[in-house]
Amino acid sequence: MKKAHSVEEYIENNIHFKEALEILRELTLSTKLDEAIKWSAPTYSLNGKNVLGLGAFKKHFCIWFFNGVFLKDEQNCLEQAQEKTKALRQMRFETIEDVNKPVVLAYIKEAIENQKLGKALKPERTTKKDVVIPELLTEAIKSDTSFKTAFNKLSPSCQREYCNYIIEAKRDKTKISRLKKIKPMILNGSGLHDKYKNC
Repeated sequence: MKKAHSVEEYIENNIHFKEALEILRELTLSTKLDEAIKWSAPTYSLNGKNVLGLGAFKKHFCIWFFNGVFLKDEQNCLEQAQEKTKALRQMRFETIEDVNKPVVLAYIKEAIENQKLGKALKPERTTKKDVVIPELLTEAIKSDTSFKTAFNKLSPSCQREYCNYIIEAKRDKTKISRLKKIKPMILNGSGLHDKYKNC
């Protein structure tokens, strides 16, 4: 996808949904939100706080509500994009006929009101105390003193990343294979994401 430097350019880059995007843009701008391009997509904010964004893909287009989790969603229009996205909600459309203007505008206005009320999910701050060591890793630490020493030498953030890596696995088989993978890394004093930072 060609990078857009303006909303007009973004719409031209997504010509297959041009008319639909223009309708969503018009509805959004009728509320006096500030328009900008962020992350190469149209984004609308109130007093510097992101409220919503527009998106276009191959087979659908959408409105992203940054704190959509607080919307009542009485029409059952919203979906969570991924498991990890706690606050973000998406109103998805496949054709221009799917756009119910009064409903869309009502959701936009509600999102603005929520923003004015300061409704937002605060990022979770974790501290050293928050390192929860899973049972599988606890057993490995207890049974191997050199492994225990190596794990204790890691910074709390690195310890947390390793713990979460095992906790996030849904199946026991995956947890065991993840432990096998990380054990040499821990013994080596490496962090799970050493490519990106140092522990």
